[in-house]
Amino acid sequence: MLRIGWLRTNLTNYKPKINCAMSGQAKILSFFSPKQKRQSESNDCEGDNKIRKLDSNQTSVGNGKENVSSDMQLSPDQKKRIEENRQKAVAKLHTKLTSTVVVDVGKSWKTAFLQDEFSKSYFEQLCKFVDSERKKGTVYPTPENVFSWTRACTVNDVKVVILGQDPYHGPNQAHGLSFSVLPGVAPPPSLLNMYKELESDIEGFHKPSHGYLMGWAKQGVLMLNSVLTVKAHQANSHKDKGWEKLTDATISYLNKNRSGLVFMLWGAYAQKKGAHIDKKKHHILKGVHPSPLSAHRGFFGCKHFSKCNEYLRDNGKSPIDWSNLPEHLS
Repeated sequence: MLRIGWLRTNLTNYKPKINCAMSGQAKILSFFSPKQKRQSESNDCEGDNKIRKLDSNQTSVGNGKENVSSDMQLSPDQKKRIEENRQKAVAKLHTKLTSTVVVDVGKSWKTAFLQDEFSKSYFEQLCKFVDSERKKGTVYPTPENVFSWTRACTVNDVKVVILGQDPYHGPNQAHGLSFSVLPGVAPPPSLLNMYKELESDIEGFHKPSHGYLMGWAKQGVLMLNSVLTVKAHQANSHKDKGWEKLTDATISYLNKNRSGLVFMLWGAYAQKKGAHIDKKKHHILKGVHPSPLSAHRGFFGCKHFSKCNEYLRDNGKSPIDWSNLPEHLS
């Protein structure tokens, strides 16, 4: 009995020491909670603080240059190496995307402006289209000949520009130069009419047995089609897919950065494409197309070939030897 009375007395007089900073029922309950649980809650709070700190650090890093300390600034050499590596990575990616279209492009043309065109979104889409077309069937010309016009002469050696529309769509014809066909292939009707006009216009010209015009290209005659590829046996099948933008850029570059060029614009299509050419800087020869459908309406007798040479001489440039057409010339 004495022990029971002693317990009652002590329990009645017991007053737990409560932290004055604690208030409310939740804090009283936490006081009587097991120590392990309180430690866990403390750890959770510490974890949240670490996450917030990490997020803060990541945000600080992501903000850019303003958060980089002065001792972390890059030297000129480091910046140069970073830029070189970036350009290599871009070039590698570009090569992957355009590997079936951009093959063996002349360096002078590529450096002057084509590299910029190759990096544009329209050209990437064009490459995907041409690649898809080649997987489905035959496309002319072969990949290595699409840009043969850039290898025939440098961008600064161009004297004359003859605009065409799209490549020949028969076997072994197209090789990257408008109006020209590969050796061993009979000259097409339009080219035969050009030969006929040359025989009457240029003294000593004799119609060759072939239609390979690389001899002109090597002298600075750019024979450029508006569209550079075509599906076999389907004329204009690659029209409005992006080639026109690239060839427009080619004409625009020559117009702005060169002077004293002769532009031969035969037919309404070529004349529309060359409408923006500066007549004060260049000489423009307009006429009907040499096609059998129109040649008799003004191409025969136009004397564009002799007029071209006359202008070149007057401007201190060597004339084109229109008779220089070897059948085998790379």
